[in-house]
Amino acid sequence: QVQLAESGGGLVQAGGSLRLSCAVSGSIFGISAWGWYRQAPGKERELIATIGSSARTTNYADSVKGRFTISRDNAKDTVYLQMNSLKPEDTAVYYCNTPLGGGNWGQGTQVTVSS
Repeated sequence: QVQLAESGGGLVQAGGSLRLSCAVSGSIFGISAWGWYRQAPGKERELIATIGSSARTTNYADSVKGRFTISRDNAKDTVYLQMNSLKPEDTAVYYCNTPLGGGNWGQGTQVTVSS
C-alpha cells in the first residue's frame, strides 16, 4: 500500500519561498506520474502541478505557473514543489498524489502566506 508523507510547509511572508517534499513509500513511485494538490479553507482540493514518470513533462495550473516548480528524485522516491513569490492566496494545505488522485492521501502540509 502506498503511503504519502508531505513536509516542508510553514508560515512565510508574501514574496517568500518554501520547498515542499513528498516521500512516497511503495514500489510504484518510479513508474508513476505525480502531482501536487492544494486545498484552501472552504474550497475544493485542486491539482496545481504534475510531473511525468521521466520528469520530462511538467504541467502547472495558471495560478502557479512561473512561480512554482515541480521536480522528482526517483532514487529517493520523493517529489518536490519549489514555491517562489508566494502570495496570500497560496495559503492552503498541500498534498501530493498521482494525477488521478486515487488511493490514500497523506496528512498534507500547511502553507500560510501572510500579507
